[in-house]
Amino acid sequence: MRKFDLTTPSEGFISITRDIEAFVEDMSMDCGICMVYSPHTTAGITINENSDPDVIHDLLLGLDTAYPKDNRYLHAEGNSTAHLKASSIGSSVMVPVEHGKLVLGMWQDIYFCEFDGPRQRNYYCKLIAG
Repeated sequence: MRKFDLTTPSEGFISITRDIEAFVEDMSMDCGICMVYSPHTTAGITINENSDPDVIHDLLLGLDTAYPKDNRYLHAEGNSTAHLKASSIGSSVMVPVEHGKLVLGMWQDIYFCEFDGPRQRNYYCKLIAG
């Protein structure tokens, strides 16, 4: 397993695909599964389009619409919307590895999703041979 560190903006989707591809290549695993996991309760991991930056804008807009700031939330830290967004996105993805490469669609990237930054964050990758 490998730990990756990153600095995040206040909110956004950060492509981590290249770092994960390099990790898979360094590990020389021919086939299996790559698990990518975020240990944070106000951040997530997802796979989505890498071609049009408007997709990321629209995802953030949709999440803001679904989970608006609301003074009725009771969580004392005031970041309940970040917890809701992170829970909706999820904390991990599993990507097949075949012939030493991640099996992603042409337009797909793996993203670290920040909802409560800016922060120093980390995520983990684990390869499972298969």
